[in-house]
Order: sequence, then C-alpha cells, then structure tokens
Amino acid sequence: MKYLTEDQIRELKAIDTPTVANAVETHDARLNTEGFMGWNIKCQFPDLGVMVGQAVTATLNTTTTGKEKSRSGWHDCLRSIDAMPVPAVIVAKDIGPRPHHGCHFGDGMATVAKKVGAIGLVTDGGVRDVETVHEIGFQMFSVGLVPAHGNFGLDETNVPVEVGGVLVNVGDVVHADMNGVVVFPMDLVDHVIAEAKKVTARESEMMDWVNSDEFSLDKFIEGK
Repeated sequence: MKYLTEDQIRELKAIDTPTVANAVETHDARLNTEGFMGWNIKCQFPDLGVMVGQAVTATLNTTTTGKEKSRSGWHDCLRSIDAMPVPAVIVAKDIGPRPHHGCHFGDGMATVAKKVGAIGLVTDGGVRDVETVHEIGFQMFSVGLVPAHGNFGLDETNVPVEVGGVLVNVGDVVHADMNGVVVFPMDLVDHVIAEAKKVTARESEMMDWVNSDEFSLDKFIEGK
C-alpha cells in the first residue's frame, strides 16, 4: 500500500475540500459527478479545519436485537489503525436494520482510536458525546446525533464500503472540512496537489477581475 508523505499531507491540509474536488475532476480517471459524499454526511466540528488521512474501513451494526456481543471487529480495526504509518480516518458503513438509530462512535471509542493514530471518523450512521469528542480534537462526519450506543457491533474491517454515495477502499485518501468529504486514490495525490494550485490561481485571478473596474457583464459572458 502507498502512503502519504509528510509533505503531501502538509500541502493537502493547506487546501480546502471544494478546491480538492475541483482538482480531482480534472483527471479523466473519475467523472465529475463521483468521488464526493452527499450533504447527508455532515461535519460535526467545522472549527477543527481540514482533515487529511487515509481510510481504514469498517462495517457497523448497532441496531440488531439479540446480536452476540463481540469486540473482535473493533480490535481488528484498532490494529489496522495502529499499523498505518500516516493519520488514519475510519470510514464506517452502517449495515444495521434501523439506520436512523445506529450510533457508531462516542468519546470512549474516539479516545482509543486517536491514541493509536486515527484523526477522525466518516460514517453514514450516528455519533454521540460530541462535546467531549470535540475536546480531544477528534473529527466526526455523520448523518446526525444519536444518544444511545445500542447493541455494539463492528462486523468487518478493511473491506470496500459505500458511504455517502462513494465507494471507499482501504488506503484511499480522505480530504474533508466543513464543506464535506472527498475521497480519491493515492495515485492521484500529486495530480490533485498540482491542479489545486492551478485552480486556486485561476479563481483568484477571476475574483480580482470581477471586483475590479474592468469587469463588465458582456466580457464575463464572452469568457473574458
């Protein structure tokens, strides 16, 4: 598996997620309607800024009654996080029968996950304990908040999962901020960084022109 370098992480963290999305769509490996999660995946802590890491994937089911209790899946997930030499982002798919009631992370799990190298969670389920999780600086993206943990169950780790309309594989780059979540393969990292700089320069030039005395609607429509 390929891993992000410190320089790549630093450069990606300096870019907002919409600009990363614009950069990704310039590559012919992906349609510009794919690779970003929908508005149902909400940033719980916008003030924590940009989150950049690589995915450790999991499936969770906390809403099946009578399910045998086991922590083995969670332990596998923690081992995978611990083995990753770069910041890990847990991307978790809710597979339970009552998705609006699934609660996948609270302060206990977040504290342990952060200790072994995770910086955040992205899930199409719920989370809780947001005040104390925020205090430790662990980012969470979820569909909402749920007060009870239900019947704990992390079933599988390191399997492809679809979250927020995006298929996520282990090791994919996760870039997220208050605007949402973008996921792309490691092979695109250098392309994304380079194109993001071009996008930023083009947009800055355009904004400067629009805000100048040279702007006119006719020129704008003509393509300047």
